[in-house]
Amino acid sequence: MTSHGISNLISDSGIISYKIVAEDWFIYNEPQKWTFLKGLFLEKFDSTFHIQWHVQSDTAYCHNNRTWELRGRVVVLNRDGDLFETEELFWDMNEHQLWNTVFMTITKPGTEQQLQGYNFRSNEQMTDYHITNSAGYTPVNDSEGSSNADGTPMPEQAPAPENRRSQQPR
Repeated sequence: MTSHGISNLISDSGIISYKIVAEDWFIYNEPQKWTFLKGLFLEKFDSTFHIQWHVQSDTAYCHNNRTWELRGRVVVLNRDGDLFETEELFWDMNEHQLWNTVFMTITKPGTEQQLQGYNFRSNEQMTDYHITNSAGYTPVNDSEGSSNADGTPMPEQAPAPENRRSQQPR
């Protein structure tokens, strides 16, 4: 079956869980596979219909209504505003996990903080994630003075105690 220009809501146990938007959607029976060759936009909702995350990719495949394979420019934005960018992402709907083995960049909202690396693994909400072979970037503004990680000012350094013996008259 082939569909063009689709916007589809998918429910799980009568509750809308996903929204799919695509230019073309090809459905094959043997083996069971959905193919989105001209890109995919997918939103995942929680039980109160708030968007948990949305993903956009150049190409997507869903195998046996279970495992998604996203290829090309893959961009995910989670509920916290974290932006995930990669060229490949897999999602197992039964195991509720996402992963990849290629390079990924994660950017925190409102900052220039970035985490980059390989072998990404995450929970389904994209809030508890891990990357191996990673590197990161966090800008530091020295003009505002030193502060701890939580933003509180660092205590002033006390001057070294003077050697009183050397100051006594002989």
